[in-house]
Amino acid sequence: PLKQTSVYRFGIWLCVVNLHSNTNSESYQDRLSRLEGDKESLILQVSVLTDQVEAQGVKISDLQTSLVEHQLKLSSTEEMLQQELLHRTSLESQKLGLMGEVSYLKLKLADMEGKQGHGAERQHKAEGLLKELRILKDKVEHLEDQKLEYEKKLKATKVMERFDLNIPFSQWSKEQVCGWLDDYGLSQYVSLSRQWIENGQTLLAATPQDFEKEMGMKNPLHRKKMQLALKAFTTKVFEKSSELDHIWVTRWLDDIGLPQYKDQFHEARVDGRMIQYLTVNDLLTLKVTSQLHHLSIKCAIHVLHANKFNPNCLRRRPGEENQPSPSEVVQWSNHRVMEWLRAVDLAEYAPNLRGSGVHGGLIILEPRFSSETLALLLNIPPQKTLLRRHLATAFSALVGSQATQEKREYGNATGHVPLTTTAKVKPKKLGFTQFSHLRKRKPDESDYICPIDSAALTANGVSRFPSSTHRGLSPSLDRPAERKEQVGIQVQSNGAKQ
Repeated sequence: PLKQTSVYRFGIWLCVVNLHSNTNSESYQDRLSRLEGDKESLILQVSVLTDQVEAQGVKISDLQTSLVEHQLKLSSTEEMLQQELLHRTSLESQKLGLMGEVSYLKLKLADMEGKQGHGAERQHKAEGLLKELRILKDKVEHLEDQKLEYEKKLKATKVMERFDLNIPFSQWSKEQVCGWLDDYGLSQYVSLSRQWIENGQTLLAATPQDFEKEMGMKNPLHRKKMQLALKAFTTKVFEKSSELDHIWVTRWLDDIGLPQYKDQFHEARVDGRMIQYLTVNDLLTLKVTSQLHHLSIKCAIHVLHANKFNPNCLRRRPGEENQPSPSEVVQWSNHRVMEWLRAVDLAEYAPNLRGSGVHGGLIILEPRFSSETLALLLNIPPQKTLLRRHLATAFSALVGSQATQEKREYGNATGHVPLTTTAKVKPKKLGFTQFSHLRKRKPDESDYICPIDSAALTANGVSRFPSSTHRGLSPSLDRPAERKEQVGIQVQSNGAKQ
């Protein structure tokens, strides 16, 4: 019985061992199968990652090439910036030298005038000094023009250095936008802008009310300046007027004979683009209320349009022309008109044109501007009939026979209201129905003080006015409407009912 029990136990043990052996064999095969599957999956992942690494390597190579190109552009820009700074320093030195010479000549001239005796020799010397003084003034003005050009190039270089990459304005960073505001003449709003702006898209999505609330931009002309710039960024339409900054506009006011408004225009940061889109209400905001001055600015903007906003289109000094044509006179500055008065023996009255707004564009393009208007501005007494007749003759020779005929016919027309120096411009009073639709109304070209049809401009810088007997000299200034109201304004003159 003991042996049988031992054999029985041994048989049971052998069965258990075989069972465990079969189970372990199956477990190892399953693991091996899973490991094979994992191996194939890893091989596939390694293959995909290898392809991605190769693609990233190609991109890195392209970016390195692009980086080298941009570094070369940056080096070129920095070199150009250094050259511009050197040129600017040289111009400043020349300007200081010339200003010193001017001061010396002024002192010398004052010394000569203080001495007694007005002999022919001293008078001749004084005239020579005055001539030298005018030449030096021309040189100073030329240097000022060059300085402005270099400043524009310098500003463009700064912008290029800040942005050597073509990034949409919506993606500009906060620092880039603040830098642009500083360059754009709106540096007083940079501090509040840093707290509000996240990127360029913040400004693009903002309303004028947002500018006033978030940036403290209370001046409506500052808001308009901002809107025009952002519109240019959005439409990507380049306008030549955008190259003329607010510093140039103050010099332009000198040229057209309205220096008394320089402070208002400068504070409002009125630049060339804003000049192009000026409205009557804008001028009233700038405290320009004279009807004559409105017409002066209108004609001056027309000349800018005709010359594609060339910053140097106005002529300040006499040229070599013996008898200038109307297309040349239309580009005369206020100072050039004063030089003409000296040439026609009216030198004693020439200083009266300072601050009058009289320039070549107003003389040629405004039909109501006649020799009588000029005599009034020059303060030539009515009793001096011979002097006024002499002025009328010289004026007719200046503007030409066709313009003289047009001005005469316009002056003789029924309902004509003479141009005076006292007429004021007031905003048009809106009725209730107009006021209710004011928020919905969108500005159009008729709102601008000088709406210009580009097709009406000719090559010589003077527009076509087909309804007039004298074609080629008058702008499309909407004459019939001007007698009752001027593009949303009412004109009140002393003793005249319109």
